[in-house]
Amino acid sequence: MIKVMLADDQALVRGGLAALLSFESDLEVVAEVGSGDDVVDVARRTRPDVVLMDVEMPAKDGITATADVTAAIPDVRVLIVTTFGRPGYLRRGLQAGAAGFVVKDTPARELAAAIRRVHVGLRVVDPSLAADSLVSGESPLTTRESEVLREARAGGTVSDVAKRMFLSEGTIRNHLSSAIGKTGARNRAEAVTIADNNGWL
Repeated sequence: MIKVMLADDQALVRGGLAALLSFESDLEVVAEVGSGDDVVDVARRTRPDVVLMDVEMPAKDGITATADVTAAIPDVRVLIVTTFGRPGYLRRGLQAGAAGFVVKDTPARELAAAIRRVHVGLRVVDPSLAADSLVSGESPLTTRESEVLREARAGGTVSDVAKRMFLSEGTIRNHLSSAIGKTGARNRAEAVTIADNNGWL
């Protein structure tokens, strides 16, 4: 029996996945969590073989939670299952230690097969997303530029972003200017959109 844990902030999605997987005789859902913050603690208690991980969750995103759980429990395999099929998410997810990456519209049979494959040590990646990832390449942004754009996405003036990040306004302006140039955007809002759509944030 392959023990599966579901990590998704939407209860309806978790319930749907649990119901679909219950039809598979060799898969058992042993835990469900709605926040990235809870992944490691619950995984330690329930010892799943595979964690199905959403990307966008409150408190801690699924990519960070993937890195945390694979570091804390190395024998756990993570399969990222997300609505957001963005090339940057794929690259960052795999770098964080995920064994696979599929989108939520994957048919139930294919999802079950993907769980079995990552459980035995194989890697599973949505083929169209893999192709997009090769075309889009690595994020051109530095870690700090990504952080500044994430804060800018939350809204507010340069001064507001500077206060939240404990940096000077001049430093924030420099990072924003660099990020705008690297993304080919015309302004801050467009840079955030481009970076977000590519999964770089």
